[in-house]
Parts: sequence; C-alpha cells; structure tokens
Amino acid sequence: MSGYGCAGMIRIARLPGVFRPLSDTWMLAAAARRQPRMRGGRVLDLCTGSGAVAISAARAGARSVTAVDVSQRAVWTVRLNARLNGVRVEARRGDLLDAVGEERFDVICANPPYLPAVEDARAARGAARHTEAGHAGRTVLDRIIAAAPAHLLPGGVLLVIHSSVNGEGATVDRMRAAGLEPLVVERRRGPLGPLLTARAPILEARGLLPSGERHEDLLVVRGRA
Repeated sequence: MSGYGCAGMIRIARLPGVFRPLSDTWMLAAAARRQPRMRGGRVLDLCTGSGAVAISAARAGARSVTAVDVSQRAVWTVRLNARLNGVRVEARRGDLLDAVGEERFDVICANPPYLPAVEDARAARGAARHTEAGHAGRTVLDRIIAAAPAHLLPGGVLLVIHSSVNGEGATVDRMRAAGLEPLVVERRRGPLGPLLTARAPILEARGLLPSGERHEDLLVVRGRA
C-alpha cells in the first residue's frame, strides 16, 4: 500500500499505481455535496481513482453510490476506502458509462484525465493514463458529456471538473448540444502545475494557452438534464 492520509474527515489509502487525490478531487467533491439531489439520491462517480468523491457523496447522505474506473487496482482501492470510512460504495471496473448499462442517476460526477498530451494518442497504461487526454485534453471529457444525458434522471446533474486550458466554452457548447443546461458552479485561479508549465510552449502553439500566460482556472461545470 503506497500512501495513507486524511483529507478532512475522509481517510484515503491507495494501492500502488492508483492516482492520489489532489485539489481538484476535493473541489469536485465539495461541489457535489452542494447539489440538492445529492442527499437521498443515486450518485455515480466516473474515473473514481481512490474513490474520494464517491466516499464523500456516501458520507453526505446519498442513497446509493456507484464508482467506476478502468483500473482494477482503483476498484480494489475504492472498496478498501469505503470500509475505512464506514460507508457503502459499489465499485465497478469498466469504461466510463458503459459500466452502468441503462441505469440512471441523480448526480454524475467526473474528474477525468484532462491534461493536453504531447502525443495525440491516449496512454494505455502508466501514470500518464491518469492525467493525459489527447491533443486538447478533452478525449475523455467529451465522451462523458455526450453519454451522460442518457444516464440522468429528470432534473439530474452532471458535474465535471477540468482546467480552463481545455476550453470552458467548448464544455458549455457540448453540454448544450447534448441537451444539458450548463453552468460554471465554481472557479478557482492558480498557477499552472509542473506538467502544464513544462508544456506551455506546446499549449501556446495549439492555441490552448494565451502567449505568456502561466495561470489557469479550475472549473466545475454543471449540466442539468
């Protein structure tokens, strides 16, 4: 086991290779807890990693919580962390919404890989699989937005978190095209992380980052069915 810690009242352990919860994880978890449909609702956490968002939802009073990840180690980690925190979370291995069949939810949360990669192809394994998502960092994000409406109950919401580098307008437009009512519910500004800083010239050349800019906004965007 490589890593054991506490964020607020949530205890998180990680098996080797499972992504560590970062500030965007807790930002998404907090935004999810504020949704009126959370308490007593059915919640789905995609790209769950350690299960931090799913466990936060269970502790906030969700009626049922399902956590999905492509990594088997992540699934094992979610089950371990649910036991550590005394909550019930159903962890499934699968490819995003394909893992839930025709089930529908009140709240769908997603913290997908969103770093623009040097290479267009998504990494199939290793640490890059947790963070990188193609040319503009939208490979996974756009799939989630397109598929989520079919899995939302009437009035349900999709919550996604990503960087302004990925394009706030693109997310809003894609949510509208998918039949969702979009709204940026939280925004936090800060310096680019080490990976994006190192890739800043590439991002500038692709038009993803204004010339000389070395800050980003973290955005939580809600799409309501």
